[in-house]
Amino acid sequence: MFQIEMPYILFLGDSPYVKTAHGVKDWRPDQCVAQFRFPSNPIDLGLPDMDFSAAYAAGARTVLLGGAPPGGGLPDHWVDSLVEALKTGLDIASGLHDKLNAHPVLSPLARDLNRNLWDIRTVDRSFSIGKFEHRSGKRLLTVGTDCVVGKKYTALALHKEFVARGIDADFRATGQTGILIAGSGIPIDSVVADFISSAAAELSPAAADDHWDVIEGQGSLFHPAYAGVTIGLIHGSQPDAMVLCSNPALERIGAFEAYPQPEIETCLTRYIEAAQLTNPEARMVGISFNTSSFSEYDA
Repeated sequence: MFQIEMPYILFLGDSPYVKTAHGVKDWRPDQCVAQFRFPSNPIDLGLPDMDFSAAYAAGARTVLLGGAPPGGGLPDHWVDSLVEALKTGLDIASGLHDKLNAHPVLSPLARDLNRNLWDIRTVDRSFSIGKFEHRSGKRLLTVGTDCVVGKKYTALALHKEFVARGIDADFRATGQTGILIAGSGIPIDSVVADFISSAAAELSPAAADDHWDVIEGQGSLFHPAYAGVTIGLIHGSQPDAMVLCSNPALERIGAFEAYPQPEIETCLTRYIEAAQLTNPEARMVGISFNTSSFSEYDA
């Protein structure tokens, strides 16, 4: 499981696409010390512009690559800046497709300096098959009618409200941006299929009876490409409660026009059936509608 040291300096470089940086800044503003961008980049997250030395002095411990260059690779002209960051004493966390730990310059330098390179899309360890017996503590899992309907947002919002009400709770991240927000987690879609359930069980271990793990869902049971990761996450997390996430504006499953959006009633039934295999007491406790494409009146 990733354990990334915070706070962050958000590296925007010259990328106009900074969705990851926006997500982390919105949900963990207390852990974002500064931003680093090239002079040509007009994108401004409203954080102080600092070089790496100033950010380290201000408390930053990890450079978060928050921009998304075309193709998801690491641009060559970013490397000199990242070398400087490592020499300053900072770790680097990345959700890019190019692995930092395979980079011919950054990898050996980080090793020599005893710095961490976090490749958030990579799982470089194995998982033992779990027993899937009852675990103490409570677990809530967000599930969806489709992909990209708000499962991460819903889980983060619920965790925030749990904490505000004085409930002992942890957000358990299963995707790249969620991991960077939480500073820990398992990128569940990078785990070998036979071990997804075991990884999900490890992510949400036994805890105090009044403790809640709020687990970020992935995929959808109704998605022809990504249902596999969903069912593994359900069985391994053994949720006591689930919240169904849906976008009422959608008519077809994303990128699969032959597949219509499922009915809410069907989703409720199928998810409960799936979850009760490993937790007979699992139940659906709410529905979260993504109304971001609606007017305030229509929402």
